[in-house]
Amino acid sequence: MAASESTAAADAIAAFRDGKPVLVYDADDREGEVDLIYPADAVTPGDVARLRNDAGGLICVALSDDIADAFGLPFLQESLDHPASESGDLEYDDRASFSLPVNHRDTYTGITDEDRALTITEVARAAETPDATDFAAEFRTPGHVFLLRAAPGLLADRDGHTEYGVALARAAGRAPAAVVCEMLDDETGAALSPDDAAAYADRHGLVYVTGTELKAALA
Repeated sequence: MAASESTAAADAIAAFRDGKPVLVYDADDREGEVDLIYPADAVTPGDVARLRNDAGGLICVALSDDIADAFGLPFLQESLDHPASESGDLEYDDRASFSLPVNHRDTYTGITDEDRALTITEVARAAETPDATDFAAEFRTPGHVFLLRAAPGLLADRDGHTEYGVALARAAGRAPAAVVCEMLDDETGAALSPDDAAAYADRHGLVYVTGTELKAALA
């Protein structure tokens, strides 16, 4: 890890270890977006409220490839038999990471902050003991929390927020699951700029880190 890149990446890992979120910008030549990323096992209903109010994108849980295999989770595209199914024409990547959208079976509608926090933390708990989890018995689909399936080699294979989140969780010694949510600009409706995201991080005492810094430290 280069000295110039060590501080932000190390701070991000330490924040994750403490159960705190970090802001991660992927790259100018990729999505060009900042995601607010939490360790999934630490998420509370208040954190879900922050994700939908301050970030505003889609609240998802990223899982490692081996955990997704253990749960029998497909890429969503592989499960859809419809002409609108993604056909490899994404401009920023070869494919999307989407797997199934789920609710925990102890939720009601699944959309409230409490319900989504329960689903998220139960997915994280299951990810710690995948061999002891009957996924279909604990979760149902369709639901309100999208699961994402990371590339097998994480950042060695793909530079997405899905992979950054799982890599951070692993480096921090937490459950191998991370919540990712795009940060949007309330005024323009577009992705929040890196400068505005960094300013948000400063205001709230959070770590802002770039994908380049994380990859140098974690790949």
